[in-house]
Amino acid sequence: MLFYPDALLLLLLAIVLDGLIGDPDWLWKRLPHPVVLIGRLIKRLENGLNHRRRSSAAKKAGGILTLGILLSLSIVTGAALHQLAAHIPFGEALVVIAAAVLIAQKSLYQHVAAVRRGLASDGLEGGRKAVSMIVGRDPMQLDEAGVSRAAIESCAENFSDGVVAPVFWFAVAGLPGLIAYKAVNTADSMIGHKTETYLDFGWASARFDDLVNLPASRLAGLLFICAAPLAGGSPRKALSAVQHDAKKHRSPNAGWPEAAMAGALGLALAGPRIYPGYTVNDPYMNRSGRKTATAGDIGRALQIMLGACVLLALLVLLGLSIHSFA
Repeated sequence: MLFYPDALLLLLLAIVLDGLIGDPDWLWKRLPHPVVLIGRLIKRLENGLNHRRRSSAAKKAGGILTLGILLSLSIVTGAALHQLAAHIPFGEALVVIAAAVLIAQKSLYQHVAAVRRGLASDGLEGGRKAVSMIVGRDPMQLDEAGVSRAAIESCAENFSDGVVAPVFWFAVAGLPGLIAYKAVNTADSMIGHKTETYLDFGWASARFDDLVNLPASRLAGLLFICAAPLAGGSPRKALSAVQHDAKKHRSPNAGWPEAAMAGALGLALAGPRIYPGYTVNDPYMNRSGRKTATAGDIGRALQIMLGACVLLALLVLLGLSIHSFA
């Protein structure tokens, strides 16, 4: 590890801390979350570099510059935090806390579970309200099965983006790698859209996000395959869904965890979806599965996600053990 000989131990502690505490509302109501700060910087850069009258080439150059600024500042910030931690008492705790803040196990679980609770307590309207917090599609176009499928798809994709990828990039490059990844992923979510406004300006961020998420998406799919029995699913069927359908997803990465989750649950996920202003006609992941997902299926997806989180922590522990005996 670049900064600490026991960095995998710090990563393991960060995973446990995030799993126990998550993102406490009382704290982030008083302080801006680091991702919020990243988002503000992206918005400022966009306002300065993505003028409507600029040519396509100028917008693309502005997007490349934006990505370069984000990466540079992220790496410098992460390195500075490591240096600070190395020179203060109990500095390793600072590294653990910083990493835990940028891993999203508990917050993802809570947001997805809120959809299940909304459907159970307030019916379709409750489910629509809760799912609107985690997906970009138009919730008013979703019936109960659509709400349930949207929540499960979000659980699968965000497990890869919000849990596995941050853990992977911390393991590779410490806090600089983790913070840089979060900056790129936030940029992709804000400007990496194929709309007239962002097609050119967000091109670099979207392509780079595809690249940095590639290893994590494959690992996330594998973890879901292994965790399938926790929800009464079949690892064989989950693997088959990945082999046959993952490459058909419009995203080069999202198809892996979504197909694995679909096969594990026996559901057909993805497929045609309605977003504000446009519709995507994607193929289904695990197309032979049933499309009538329920709130109970959301609970099963959460069981798989929890099992995958445990398996991810065990992988870090295995890496720590190998490193210790090397």
